Amino acid sequence: MKLIVGLGNPGEEYAKTRHNMGFLFLEYLEERYGFKINDKIKNTDSVVGQIYLNNEKVVFAKPLTYMNLSGNAVQRLKKWYDVEDKDIIVIFDDIDIPFGECRYKTTGSGGTHNGMKNIVQMLSTKDIARIKIGIGGLKHEKQDLADFVLQRFTTSQLKELETIFDEAFEKLQEFLDN
Repeated sequence: MKLIVGLGNPGEEYAKTRHNMGFLFLEYLEERYGFKINDKIKNTDSVVGQIYLNNEKVVFAKPLTYMNLSGNAVQRLKKWYDVEDKDIIVIFDDIDIPFGECRYKTTGSGGTHNGMKNIVQMLSTKDIARIKIGIGGLKHEKQDLADFVLQRFTTSQLKELETIFDEAFEKLQEFLDN
């Protein structure tokens, strides 16, 4: 079994913001695979959807906690589904990567991302696979980080997301095939 977690903040006010890149990628996967992430699982603080790929159960989850507490939800999902760390992948935005670029890593710290930092802390391991999708840097050095990540994408950036998600999908396939 594999657990794929997309990070974001719950609520309509965050729906198309840079910080919800993980949620947006899962919505892309819903379209691509033809399923829905809408089952609320008791005691996991998440909504999930599941399908079978290559005869293996794959669970897709959106934590309902706010970003900084994502580790709580991932820890509960891990326990609920009895999944090992090596079978979990987290998808999230990364301000340190230029917009449009994706990186796949199998280990590492949470970097500057508070959601991933909390996951590393709550699971007590850095060995969690992740796909980091770049949202670019701050426009101005004096701009607040929280303000930047909670801004909505520009119209041109929204048009580019499908191409970016196609690349992230290839990286997800690499994880699923291993």
